[in-house]
Amino acid sequence: MRLRRTLLALPAAAALLFVTPTAALADETVHVKLDPLNNSGASGTATLTATDDGDLKVSIRSEGLVPNSPHAQHLHGSTDGRDFHCPDMSADKDGNGYLSTEEGVPVYGDINVSLTTTGDVTKASGLAVDRFPKADANGDLTYDRTIAAADLPDGLIAHLKDLHIVQHGIDANDNGKYDMDALGESTLAKSAGLSGIPEEATDPATCGMISGAAAGSVPVGGVETGDGSTRHDAAGMYAVGGVALLGAAGAFLARRRLRAQS
Repeated sequence: MRLRRTLLALPAAAALLFVTPTAALADETVHVKLDPLNNSGASGTATLTATDDGDLKVSIRSEGLVPNSPHAQHLHGSTDGRDFHCPDMSADKDGNGYLSTEEGVPVYGDINVSLTTTGDVTKASGLAVDRFPKADANGDLTYDRTIAAADLPDGLIAHLKDLHIVQHGIDANDNGKYDMDALGESTLAKSAGLSGIPEEATDPATCGMISGAAAGSVPVGGVETGDGSTRHDAAGMYAVGGVALLGAAGAFLARRRLRAQS
C-alpha cells in the first residue's frame, strides 16, 4: 500500500516541476529612465510590460518637453542581439552642436515600434506627427497604450531588454515652439518626402535604456549575440530535475523490491 502511494505521487511531483517555470514567465515589466539629449532639459520615466498573451503595455510620463507640441517617440534597438545604446554628443558628426536623428540612429538603432496614440505602430509611422502624443502647456507628456502582439515585430518581446525609448522634439532657440529659425528644415523629414517640418521637431530630446526584471547583461559585439535571457536554460534545468527525480525514485523502488525478495 505504501509502495502504491509513492508511485501515485511521482507523476504529480514531476508535473509540478514542469509547470513551475511556465508560471514564472507571466507578465514581465521593465523600466526606463529617460534622460535628456541635445540639452533639451526634458526627462521622464517609462514602464513596459510584456503580458503572457504577448501584448506590450507602454506607459510614459515625461516633463520639460516643448509645450503644446507633438513628440514623436519610438522603441529603437535590436531584436537580433546587436548592441545599441543611448548616444552622447560624440555622435554629432557634423559638429553643429545638436544630435540629429540621422546621427543618433547608428548608435541607438532603427525604429522597431512607433509609439503612436492610435493606428499603425510600424516604422512606417515614424513621422506620423498627427498620431503622436502632445505635451501640454507645461511641457508634460502622458502616454498609455497596449499594443497587440500581432502588431509587434517578431522577436521584440524576447529582446525587450535590448531596446531603447527615444522621444523627439527640442526647442533650440528657447522660444517655446518648433520653428526653422535655429536649425532650419528637418533633413530627416525631407528625405522621407515631407516638407515644412522643422529640424527641431525631429531631433531627439530624450533617450532611455531599459532596465529591470528582463534586462540582464547588455549584449556586446555584433549580430547574433543572443538576448541574454536565461528562460530556456531555467526551463531546461527544471526538466532535467524532473527526469532526475523520476530516475532516483525508480532506483529507490527497485532497491525496496530487492530487499523484499531477499
